[in-house]
Amino acid sequence: MRIKPVTILAAVVVLSVTAALWFTNRAVTPKTPTWDDVVLEAKTGGYRLLTTEELRGLYEKNPPGFLLVDTRQDWEHRAGHITGSVNFSMEPTAWARWNKRGEIEKLLGPDKERTVVFY
Repeated sequence: MRIKPVTILAAVVVLSVTAALWFTNRAVTPKTPTWDDVVLEAKTGGYRLLTTEELRGLYEKNPPGFLLVDTRQDWEHRAGHITGSVNFSMEPTAWARWNKRGEIEKLLGPDKERTVVFY
């Protein structure tokens, strides 16, 4: 008995689709970020990490020129935030930062003498 090429092709397609569906729909446990992950993101993202003492020192040095930007989601900001902070909802990814670059320039305005801290 001879197997036709169409039958072989159909079997390969069915196996391929089954494998693709299994691979894309399997449960994946998300990784819990560690402090080392935060430090690495800061280095690769081109920003520095501040301790709460450094943040307080910056604020006390020049309160009118200090802009604290809360990048959490709107509902998180409404649930609780540092008094005087401005909400600028943004996902914590390089794509989100690139995608919102024009909006962030509008938020910051032409004044370059301010200290801007994102949290």
